Amino acid sequence: MDMTNVLGLILGGGQGSRLYPLTKERAKPAVPLAGKYRLIDIPVSNCFHAGIDKIAILTQFNSVSLHRHIYSTYNRDVFAKGWVQILAAEQTPRSVDWYQGTADAVRKQMVEIREAGTDYVLVLAGDHLYRMDYRRFTEFHLDSEADVTIAVQPSSRAEAPSLGILKLSADNLIVRFAEKPKTDDLLDDLVSRDDPEQPYMASMGIYIFRYEAMIELLEQNDGVDFGKHIIPAAIQSHRVVGYIFDDFWEDIGTIRRFYEVNLMMTSADAPFDFFTPDRPIYTHPRFLPGSEVYGGQLQDVLMGDGCRIYDARISHSVVGLRSIIASGVEIADSVLMGADYYETEQEVAENARLGRPNVGVGAGARIRGAIIDKNARIGRNVVINPKDGQPDMETDNWVVRDGIVIIPKGATVLDGTVI
Repeated sequence: MDMTNVLGLILGGGQGSRLYPLTKERAKPAVPLAGKYRLIDIPVSNCFHAGIDKIAILTQFNSVSLHRHIYSTYNRDVFAKGWVQILAAEQTPRSVDWYQGTADAVRKQMVEIREAGTDYVLVLAGDHLYRMDYRRFTEFHLDSEADVTIAVQPSSRAEAPSLGILKLSADNLIVRFAEKPKTDDLLDDLVSRDDPEQPYMASMGIYIFRYEAMIELLEQNDGVDFGKHIIPAAIQSHRVVGYIFDDFWEDIGTIRRFYEVNLMMTSADAPFDFFTPDRPIYTHPRFLPGSEVYGGQLQDVLMGDGCRIYDARISHSVVGLRSIIASGVEIADSVLMGADYYETEQEVAENARLGRPNVGVGAGARIRGAIIDKNARIGRNVVINPKDGQPDMETDNWVVRDGIVIIPKGATVLDGTVI
C-alpha cells in the first residue's frame, strides 16, 4: 500500500470545554500527557509509523501553543516529500464563520485538502490515546471496496448509552447507527456480536474516506458533524464498513478521563506502553538533565525529565518535566504537569521578597486527588485533599471538576492554604 496517497487529517479545533481549565489557555490537543507528551503527539506518531507523510492539523481555539509545539517538533527537511501543516480557521470569500463542527471544518478546508492530491483521507481526532497501524486500516478499507471505513471497538451494554453505536453485518458492512442509544428496544436491535460482555460496536471517531466519496457526502449533506450527520447519511447512500480495533483506546475528553488515564500509566502493567521500541511516541526534543531524587520514597511514579525531588513521598502519580518538589512533601493519586522553565537564583530571591512561592511544590505540602498544571506555585504546608462528593466550583487559583482539584496553569496557592 502506497501510504503517500493518504492524507492524515487531524481534527484539533474544538473548544475542549469538558477539559476546562486545562484548556483555558491552550487547545485540547496541546494538553500535556504522561509527564512529557502532548495529546497531538499520538495521532501524528501513528501517521509517521504508517508511512503517511502528508499530515494536516485543523485548529481553531487557543491554538498558539499547539502551533508552537507542531512547528518546533515536526519539522521536515527540505528533501522530504511530505509535510505537517496547520489548517487554521480563517475568513475567506466563501465563509466568515468559525468551524461549526468536525464536518464543517473539513468542508471549509476542501481547497487545501484537494491540493494534497491524495485518493484517500484519514480523519483523526486530536484527543485520543491509542496505537493503531493505519496501514492495516487503509488496506482493510481497500480490500472492502468501501467508500468509508470507520474504526470501531467492542463495548458493553453499560457503556453503549454514552457512545455512538454501529450495527455490523456478518461481512462488516455498517447497516445502522445510533448516537447514544438509551432504550432497551434500540439497544437490543444494535447488537453486533455474540459476546455477552461486549456485544456492541462503538465508533472511535476515526474514519478513512475515498476522496471522491467524501466530496459527495459533504456536498450532498449540509450537516456540520461527522458522527451526528455525515456518517448516518453515508450509511444510506454509500458503502460503509467497520474496522474492528480490539486494543487499548481512550477518548481523553473529560477531566475525569484525563486524570484516570494518566494515572493508569503509572502502573507496571500499564495498558498503553510508551516504551514500545519500534513504534515510539514522538514529541518535542528537549535538552534537559536527568531527574534527581534526594531521599524520600517513590512508588508507581511516572516521571519526566529534568525533575528535582527532595526527600518527598510520592505514590501513584505523574511528575512532569522540570518539576521541583521540596522536602517533606507527600503526593498521592495526582498528576503534576511540571514547568516550562527553571527559575533563576534572582527570580527565587524575588519570590522570597514578594512572599510568593517558587514554581513547583513547597516544603511540607500534602497533595492528593489533584491535577497541577504547568508553572503552578504551590506554597509551603499547602493541603489539597478533595472530599468525596465535593461539588464543582471555581476560584481564581483552583477549580474542582468531577471531584478532582485542578490548579490551573501559572496559578499560585499561598503558604498554608487548605483545599
